Formats: sequence, C-alpha cells, structure tokens
Amino acid sequence: MYKEKDISIDFLGIHLENPFVLSAAPPTDELEIAYDGLKAGWAGVILKTTSVENNPVLLKYPMMSSFGPQGRKVTGLGNIDLISQYHIDDIEKRVRILKEAFPEKMIGASIMGARKEDWQNLVWRLKKAGVDLIECSFSCPQGSMGEAPGRMLAQSIEATEKVTGWVKEAAEDTPVLIKITPQVTDIVEVAHAVKRGGADGITASNTIPSLVGIDINTFEPYPSLAGKGGYSGLSGPAIKPLTLRTIAEIASNVDIVISGNGGAFSWRDAVEIMAVGASNVQFCTLPMVYGFRTIRDLKSGLAHYLMDMGFDSPMDIIGKAIQNIYSHDELPSPYTRAELIGEKCIGCGLCFDACNDGGHRAIAWDGNTRRPNIDEEKCVGCAMCMQVCPVDAIRMKEKIDDSLNYFVIRR
Repeated sequence: MYKEKDISIDFLGIHLENPFVLSAAPPTDELEIAYDGLKAGWAGVILKTTSVENNPVLLKYPMMSSFGPQGRKVTGLGNIDLISQYHIDDIEKRVRILKEAFPEKMIGASIMGARKEDWQNLVWRLKKAGVDLIECSFSCPQGSMGEAPGRMLAQSIEATEKVTGWVKEAAEDTPVLIKITPQVTDIVEVAHAVKRGGADGITASNTIPSLVGIDINTFEPYPSLAGKGGYSGLSGPAIKPLTLRTIAEIASNVDIVISGNGGAFSWRDAVEIMAVGASNVQFCTLPMVYGFRTIRDLKSGLAHYLMDMGFDSPMDIIGKAIQNIYSHDELPSPYTRAELIGEKCIGCGLCFDACNDGGHRAIAWDGNTRRPNIDEEKCVGCAMCMQVCPVDAIRMKEKIDDSLNYFVIRR
C-alpha cells in the first residue's frame, strides 16, 4: 500500500502539516473564505492586514488587472487594493473562531499602524485572541501609515528597526514576521535592521509597485475606474525572479528565519523559494486564479519530489541552492557551445531566428529537413537559442579542463 510522505515542518516553533500558507491577501479577507482555505488543506492563514478602528480604509473598485501571453492571461496580477476593510475588532473575533475550528493550523494576522500606540494595541489584542503569529506590513505598495506619503516603512532603515522593536516588545513570546519590500537600495541592510529590532523572522517579500498596462485605444491605465487608474501591486509568476534574489541575498548575509512570499505558482516554484533560504512559502495569486483545491497539487508534487530526491523532509531543501550562487567575478568560464538534441527537435525554426537576429548567427537552417545546424566556430554559448526552444531540444555543453557539464532547462 502507498505510504503518504510526511511533508510537515516546524516554523518558528509552530508545527505545520505542510509548508504552504495563505498570505495576507484577498483570499484571507473574508472569514468564510479563510475557513474554506484551511478546510481544503492549507497549513495556515495570515489574515489580511488590519488596522485600528479609527483608521479610514478607502477601497476603490475594480481592483484587479493582469497581463500575460496568449493562453496564460495571468502571468502577472495587478491589485490596487490597500489593507483590509475590516478593523481589529473584527479580526480578533475571526482569530478566535478560526483557532477554535482549526486548533492544529497556524492562524496568523497582519497589522499596520501609524503610531507606537497603534502597533502595540493591535499586537496586544491579537495575542489576547490567541493568534499564533503576527506579521507586520512594512511594504504596502501604496505606502505605509506614519511615513512620508507614498513611501513604504521598510524603505527606511531607521524606521524599520524602531517599529520592529515596538512590535516585538508588545508581542513578547508570540512570533513576529516583518514583511519587507525589494524596492530598496540594499535589502541586506533592511534585513539587519529587522534582526536588530528583535523580530523572529522576515516575510520576503511583497507585491511590486507597477503599472500593469495601458489601453492603447483610450489611453486609460489598467484597471480603469471611470477612465482613471493608478499604480498596482504586482504579484504572480512575473515577480518570482525578484523574490528568489531577495530571499537569497538575505539568507546569504543575515541569520534570520524567512517566510517566502511573491511569485510562487506551483510546487516547483515553492521548492525554488525554499532552496534559496525560505522556511515556508506563502501563496496568494495561485489560489485566487485556480482556487483552494490547488493545495492538493502542491502537497502531492512536493511529496513526490522529496521521495524522488531522497529527502526526508521539506526542511532538507532550505538553503540548498545558496552554495551555488556566486558573484559575476567569481563565476567560472567554461568552454560553452549549444548542442542540438535531434530527437526532440520539432523543426519550428525559433532557434534560428533568435540566433540570426539576436545572437551570433551560429545557426544555419536547412529548409528541406527543417533542422537547425549549429556552427561551433561561430557559437559562443550565449544560450539564447535554448531559451526560445519550446521543446527543450537545445542544451549547453560546458567544458572545463577534463570536466563536462550540461546546462539544460527542465520544465
């Protein structure tokens, strides 16, 4: 009989049945929806960012816009949302309800304040309600309360350390995550400020301020609200490379626990995010597009991956790629050439076009056989042809002394 793989982890002293958590976002802004997410199998939720009762929340609709190539509309999802329309009086009730219904799940909540009194009041009330973890939004793309207009709290090193200290002072033994932004000059400095402030971990990171698109007939930004628009917080697969770099930089330089957030759209993405240093992975866009049932694919995919790789636990993945990340000056210089895997080639000609007009004209095209021919004397191994091949029929052959390596794309 098939034995189910244990994919549970321990995160900041909290046992999670799997590493996958619903982030502070639209899927956690309604009690019934958050409840259904937990029931579906997600290991925990972080309720959408709340504030004190006297803080006005002026939401605008429609909120959502997206972009992507034909056949995949949501490569990037733009959202002009702010924080939750529900204030702390509602959220503390929800924490109690969810904790009673799901005592084995992680029930977290995200907060944002304008003054020390607000930050600490939010923490005290959530602790009293029985929250497992508190996340602090220092990275709302529309700006943080109490800072210069339009600026995020995490864009100030001094403010990051100071407010982190306020929150942790009130939280005491309750774990605190500080949610930061990659929109800074030096992410490592911000991470050091979070650690000095006493936080238990960092959520890296958040959506990216963006302008998702323009309607070229009306010249209205997306989303259009009666002909007017603004900047969005960009999420989804489009920002995964930024998230990977952000987490890798922090993990390589600061001894602090990281919760990965931003761009994960599959179990493979989650593995990548953990491999650069995250201890768990938060999801938002995936369940918004395909529903909470995606947790089944995440759990199954991760379990099979662990078995195939011979890993005992998801914890074995954390930071495993860090040792292979180097600065440009430290990288080796192998003799590299493109190599065709003939049995995979479908004769589309995309590699020829890419090399002819964007590479080194090292690929000739045989119109009769509809096959590319690679000229090793002209090829420098830039790998552009490999990027455009739709069936992974090209790999890079790399030689250093007597050592041979192949750089391939695995989808």
